[in-house]
Amino acid sequence: MLNKRMNYGILILLCLVFFITPVFASIPLVEEDGHSPFVKIVDDLTDTVVNIKVEYEVKGNFRNYSSPFPFNDDFFKFFFPQPENQRRSVNYGSGFIFKKEGSTVYILTNNHVVGKSDNADITVTLNDKTKYDADVVGLDDKTDVAIIKIEVDKNKDIPIAPFGDSDWIEVGDWVVAIGNPFSENLRGTVTIGVVSAKGRANLNFGADSPVYQDYIQTDAAINPGNSGGPLADINGKVIGINAAISSVSGGNIGIGFAIPINIVKTIINDLIDKGYVERAYLGILPQEITPALMKSLGLENMEGVLIGKVEDDTPAERAGLKKRDVIIEFDGEPVKNLNKFRLMVASKQVGDKVSMTIIRDGKEIKKTAKLEAFPETSTASRNKSVEDDSNWLGIEVQELDSNFAQQFDLDIDEGVIIAKINVDSPAYDSNLNVGDVILEVGDEKIKDIDDYEDAVSKLEKDKAESVLLYVLTPPQFYHYVAVKVK
Repeated sequence: MLNKRMNYGILILLCLVFFITPVFASIPLVEEDGHSPFVKIVDDLTDTVVNIKVEYEVKGNFRNYSSPFPFNDDFFKFFFPQPENQRRSVNYGSGFIFKKEGSTVYILTNNHVVGKSDNADITVTLNDKTKYDADVVGLDDKTDVAIIKIEVDKNKDIPIAPFGDSDWIEVGDWVVAIGNPFSENLRGTVTIGVVSAKGRANLNFGADSPVYQDYIQTDAAINPGNSGGPLADINGKVIGINAAISSVSGGNIGIGFAIPINIVKTIINDLIDKGYVERAYLGILPQEITPALMKSLGLENMEGVLIGKVEDDTPAERAGLKKRDVIIEFDGEPVKNLNKFRLMVASKQVGDKVSMTIIRDGKEIKKTAKLEAFPETSTASRNKSVEDDSNWLGIEVQELDSNFAQQFDLDIDEGVIIAKINVDSPAYDSNLNVGDVILEVGDEKIKDIDDYEDAVSKLEKDKAESVLLYVLTPPQFYHYVAVKVK
């Protein structure tokens, strides 16, 4: 019996070996000359990668630790104010050459490498160790992409990094990252890995986090100083700009992110011609569809985006879009989620006509809009406070007064303000904040407290499982919130 099991085990193992061997045999671990296939990729790309050094002055009252006199306390400073002094700060990053016109050489890098370089000195060092002064051509903080330029002898041979197709790569594909980790002494450092994931979004890199995110995630080592360098595919073509890492220590732990080159391609011309990106604008405040919103709106799934507000005198208003519409298709492509929708709109050109499929009152409707240039906008700040209150939703409201409206520059005179939210209430578990203005409850418009109480009482009497609120978070964040009743 034991021999039989062993025979079966050997048979299965042999089958697995014969099945797996052709798969690994198809991946050339070495070329005919005995070298890794990555050697040629590196040879072709390394000369396009540059070191970027940004020097700028930091102003402040810096303590002079070499001074023998104890004159650094606050009492002394009060009577004898110290003059503001300056220190020279130096940052390093990477970039790669993608274009040459005559004597002008254009280099791609990250906005966070050179974007705060007003009155700074930028020096570019090529792989042959020649140094050049550089100027900023264009900046885009919404994607974290920047272009700088240097002037060289027009007869100088300058290698150009070829662009690939970042939509073509798949998870598991080999990638090569090249850059200058930590300092220019380590320039031209090469690391190899695979594509770990695609379409990473909603990542928080601090106050300067890009608005438009669709990152390629890789385990190829990316360290400080690598920012702006190329991420290349197995064919030696650039499919991304190394941009960020996820780390608790500041060093590489195998989670790096690169901006897809296909996003970069759409903004290069604007950055060179205008110095900024002129983006298309629809004129809505879209929001993600949550499970609670899906249920409240009677949707079959969570795909698409919900319109929280249609701005006045915009392409959306002229196209007949309304708040509470759900956009499920944009310019012939399905809308999967909020991040993809933002990218879809941003990828269009000003003046483009786009078709949309929306769901309104359970029916699909077709709309067409002509996109315009994106105007300047401000962001809403949010505050949360909670206190005990006992009612069905756990919300205590007060009248919208002129002082509140004037404080936040609101152009509304109807609605009720959330004054308290009860801890462990249905409202506490939702996305509501103290200070939000409730404009609608379900299908009912709310003018004052009486309207609010009537609408809520009716839903409570009907034993509603969730309540859909239309809310304004000052100063201008209009959105829907579904409160699931326990």
